[in-house]
Amino acid sequence: MTESVASANPSTAPAPPAAAPVPANRQLATFGSGCFWCTEAVFQQLKGVEKVVSGYAGGKLPNPTYEDICSGLTGHAEVIQLTFDPAVVSYADLLEAFWHSHDPTTLNRQGNDIGTQYRSVVFYHNDAQRREAEHYKQKLDESGAFDAPIVTEISPAASFYPAEQYHQNFYNDNPRYGYCVAIIGPKLEKFRAAFKEKLK
Repeated sequence: MTESVASANPSTAPAPPAAAPVPANRQLATFGSGCFWCTEAVFQQLKGVEKVVSGYAGGKLPNPTYEDICSGLTGHAEVIQLTFDPAVVSYADLLEAFWHSHDPTTLNRQGNDIGTQYRSVVFYHNDAQRREAEHYKQKLDESGAFDAPIVTEISPAASFYPAEQYHQNFYNDNPRYGYCVAIIGPKLEKFRAAFKEKLK
């Protein structure tokens, strides 16, 4: 995200509490597709997605802050970790939403957001998720769905650190914020039109 919210939302705000254990009949999915404000807003729309937390994953620095991530030097990606009901929405459905809602052919970049923290990435939580992600990626490449090869990273789930509280539910809480109006709003309109049968 190219706009700073530091002045309106102090970066010293505490992070959300650690996530509660996932119930046996629910699953986790973790995706990075650029600015997590966008990714969070997209996945909050889907039936079967019960919780979405914005955060950081894939780096080496423990307990990173937003300022750490913005340096592009920690190795983390901005991601969302969601809890979903597989009886309502399948992991394949989530992958479809993931690849449809961003450009997975631009390395370390989504629009004007540039850096490794904005990379396209699937962090899989089990071998079934890995196989599905790899199969879907291959199928999309072979079909020519995009004009260039997909560069999405597919890696085992890494330590997940929830982002600062002011990043959570950002679009819903700040719909008139400049980035939300210019970037997230139009993206959501396109997503809702394409996935209208799967929306809450």
